[in-house]
Amino acid sequence: MTTHFKIHQINITYVKSKYFTYPVSVVLSLFITTNLHAEQVFNPAFLSDGLSGSQISDLSKFENTTHQLPGIYRVEVSVNNEFMFTQDVNFIEKPDINDPTGLFPCFNLKTLEQFGININQYEELTIAGNSTCIDFLSIIEDSTSNFQFDKQKLSVTFPQISLKNQVRGYIPPEQWDNGISSLFTNYNLSGYNNSNDKSQSIFLGLDSGFNLGSWQFRNSSSFSYNSNKNSSSKSWTNLNTYAQKTLVPISSQLTIGDSSSNNDIFDSFSFRGVQLSSLDNIYPDSLQGYAPTVRGIAKTNAKVVIKQNGNIVQQVTVPPGPFTINDLNQTNTSGDLDITIEENDGTKQRYIIPYSTLPIFQREGRTKYNVIAGRFRSGHKFQENPTIVQSTLAHGLGGGFSIYSGTQLSDRYQSFLLGLGSNLGQYGAVSFDITHANSTLADNSTHDGQSVRFLYAKSLINTGTTFRLLGYRYSTRGFYTLNDTAYNKMSDSGSTNPSITDYYNLNNTKKGRFEANISHSFGKKYGSIYLSGNQQTFWGTKNKNTWFQAGYANSWNDFNFSLAASYVRSSEVDQSDTQFTANVSFPLDKLFSKAYRDKNQRSRSYVTASTNQGPHGNTSYNTSINGTLLEDRNLSYSLSQGYINDRDSNGSVSVGYQGGYGNVGASYSYDKDNNQFSYNASGSALVHANGITFGQVISDTAILVKVPGAKNIKIENYTGVKTDWRGYAIVPYASAYRQNRIALDTNSFGDNVEINNNVENVVPIQGAISRATFTANVGVRALVTLSKNGEFIPYASSVIETESSSQGFVADEGRVYLTGLPHKGTLNVTWGSDSNSSCSIPYDISEADLSQSIIQFELECE
Repeated sequence: MTTHFKIHQINITYVKSKYFTYPVSVVLSLFITTNLHAEQVFNPAFLSDGLSGSQISDLSKFENTTHQLPGIYRVEVSVNNEFMFTQDVNFIEKPDINDPTGLFPCFNLKTLEQFGININQYEELTIAGNSTCIDFLSIIEDSTSNFQFDKQKLSVTFPQISLKNQVRGYIPPEQWDNGISSLFTNYNLSGYNNSNDKSQSIFLGLDSGFNLGSWQFRNSSSFSYNSNKNSSSKSWTNLNTYAQKTLVPISSQLTIGDSSSNNDIFDSFSFRGVQLSSLDNIYPDSLQGYAPTVRGIAKTNAKVVIKQNGNIVQQVTVPPGPFTINDLNQTNTSGDLDITIEENDGTKQRYIIPYSTLPIFQREGRTKYNVIAGRFRSGHKFQENPTIVQSTLAHGLGGGFSIYSGTQLSDRYQSFLLGLGSNLGQYGAVSFDITHANSTLADNSTHDGQSVRFLYAKSLINTGTTFRLLGYRYSTRGFYTLNDTAYNKMSDSGSTNPSITDYYNLNNTKKGRFEANISHSFGKKYGSIYLSGNQQTFWGTKNKNTWFQAGYANSWNDFNFSLAASYVRSSEVDQSDTQFTANVSFPLDKLFSKAYRDKNQRSRSYVTASTNQGPHGNTSYNTSINGTLLEDRNLSYSLSQGYINDRDSNGSVSVGYQGGYGNVGASYSYDKDNNQFSYNASGSALVHANGITFGQVISDTAILVKVPGAKNIKIENYTGVKTDWRGYAIVPYASAYRQNRIALDTNSFGDNVEINNNVENVVPIQGAISRATFTANVGVRALVTLSKNGEFIPYASSVIETESSSQGFVADEGRVYLTGLPHKGTLNVTWGSDSNSSCSIPYDISEADLSQSIIQFELECE
């Protein structure tokens, strides 16, 4: 604080005594100005202790301890506490800015629009036009900027009134990355050798593709080889080939080639042709799936808190008057929404919106569609490939209703479906649809019929019971599906016992199907139970397909145990199969002392014991130990020993390794009749502009990490993934149209590696191979002593290496610590503003002992 004083008069009278002298009176008149200003100041003279003026560089720029130098910094930018991107931002000095660094971030009009600013609301922004550094703090009232220099994070806030009405989690298409042009191949190799019967089997699956701009081309194929004592066979199969492209303006995806339809409305089938469908994941999470619209009225500026199952799922502030919240994330399929409106005066309004949903439901105002034209594609030799056209449409109406419809057309089949779904509040969610179909079968007989389907879901939170799905479908005798009409043969005509070899008996069509999935929780202490099952009946036979399963699970003090029972009966085989299983597992670490567990935190081992009682009195027992090893827990192992009452003992040992170049595994198993060795390997090879990189299996969307020259750098949260000898790595899976945080593990940096920013964020489109690039200073760490004319370079002089941009400041006795130095280069040294206060020094340390962690050498300034 700077305070100005003016001394008017000081009168001091002293009185002496035998022991001391003391003032009798002090008259002090002070005038203190009302202009007060606080400022922290660092006096650089403290650094000159023992040094002459010629030994110290110009330190005036360091007088203010909080201000930073202007320039370009790579920072994480967040707007209103939501992360936006990581990129280089130009910072300039702004004297009146309310930021400790004294720096102002420069953004153009396009970036401000990306932040969600309603540009048309501010005439000054429109006038700014092509400016690369718009003073948004002066234009947008109540906006702020805070640069955390030590964390390289920039936080910008804008008042709600200045923003467009954007939904939560919205990422503008300008940030979407089409990815790099690349070619890749995934391989999956597996096989076994049986020493008893001399049999052998090898399987190789290949998934290949290349990306060109926003177009993606894919192919899947496989090779198999089987042999035994008497014969051998091999085959190569082309599974599918297709091209796909995201159509951003209509939020859809175009697929040309081999693909499969979804099963939202009709049964799924494979085809070769063209498909245009709406793309769900292109929307933010708050607009996907179904969630009810929350409406209410606020008396004041109020806080609206929305809870589901006791958890806050959204919290927003609304102005006085009616409000609508239509961007709730789809959370659980069931669970009532608890709405609380907290007013400024402390009063509260509270009400409940019952909530249940089914997969077909759409959010209010949202439309989902799918159009297919092509040829039916089947691997069955008894089926043909008719030309087909399919279209489906689902739309969300107000009041929790959804309507959906679809049609399937081919030469021998025409069907039309119409359905309606509704959230019935406290009574759950229900959907109902009816399908009419005209069919011509393989014997040229014509049929028409209807199929009615009913689905229900409900969660009873108070009781802990959840009806995940209850469904029933009834089809008349003349109703057939598209798949039925593709068969070119009808076997066992007139028989009541269908033939298993022909996959399906067209003389016994489906009649009724009931399915149920019910679970009940007794709380953490008492565990949970579940019931699942379905039953299919047929016209023309009393036989049924029945499947039922029930189970109980609980845990106690890290001990997990479960009981389950299952029942299966097929209409094609007149017998049933009933099984009972029991399972218990616990961490092996529990058998050791806490000191041992703390010392070996990287290893995790579990013991599992199970028993199974099958049909005809078959009973088996099995005990296994499995776990992970190594620092990254990417080495897994399993040892098991079992006994079957009619086949004696059996056992196995297996090991698997998840590495940067792929995954490998092997196992050995034995029983009374067989001794078998199995093996597997999987991975990928990615060809890109910078060469070829090997990694784990690439999923639909992936990321290439580029850290040139930095080898063995681990990628956080991706087991086994690390950069190769050139500094490249494949992150095998990523979320399309979402922020993917790629972070380098700083603990894996070598002694010769310095990386200024170890975090990148990318937003790939679906199917893209995006690239996350990091700048690494890879080179020597050195302690250099600098001098000129026999004297040390002045204290605090700036030193920059021209090629690598490695920089530092001179300490006492001319010493400077630099990292990432190339073996040869030039150092630029500056200690003042005039031309005589700088020099350049070439150096060559290629012959030095580079095995040392820090190289020390001296240089003379020219």
